[in-house]
Amino acid sequence: MSLNKITLVAATLCALASLLAPIVPSSAVASSSNETAPYHLGPGDKLRITIYEQDKLSGEYTVDDGGRIAIPLLPTVTAQGLSTRELEGAIAGELRKTLIRDPNVTVQVVTFRPFFILGEVKQPGQYAFVPGMSVETAVAIAGGFTYRAKTSTVEISRPSTHGPQKLKVSADSSVQPGDTIRVTGRLF
Repeated sequence: MSLNKITLVAATLCALASLLAPIVPSSAVASSSNETAPYHLGPGDKLRITIYEQDKLSGEYTVDDGGRIAIPLLPTVTAQGLSTRELEGAIAGELRKTLIRDPNVTVQVVTFRPFFILGEVKQPGQYAFVPGMSVETAVAIAGGFTYRAKTSTVEISRPSTHGPQKLKVSADSSVQPGDTIRVTGRLF
């Protein structure tokens, strides 16, 4: 077979594959990594909580499986679904009730919960989240696509308060902590 015939066959197969690929409506494709929504805390996040002039209460705390944190001398505080700013307010509110008249609280995320990637990548598994991560970065961390991978879109299962959201996204879409990325295989 000549080089021209091989090129023609390859081009025909690519065109056929694009016709057979499922059509994803533009509304179903998540936006790119330019999302500006605040980060919402969840189980597994490790936080540094600083309460001004309260060294014994300040420290590092991990959000438990129930989405709560336990600070000494306070009732458990729900952190899941809150931004760091909202959690600061919730902790300050609990401190006002019992211990401190005008508390000054800061919350920083020390370690984000991991993300998961499976399917047609060379090393599927659980990996540490890095802020600003895109799907392309996550795939690179997992060793890259396999030769069978469908690289135009991937599926993300994202935890939310109403159950997991299923999204079809492109490679420049942002990844959030706790996401499960599934790279599907192509037909040809």
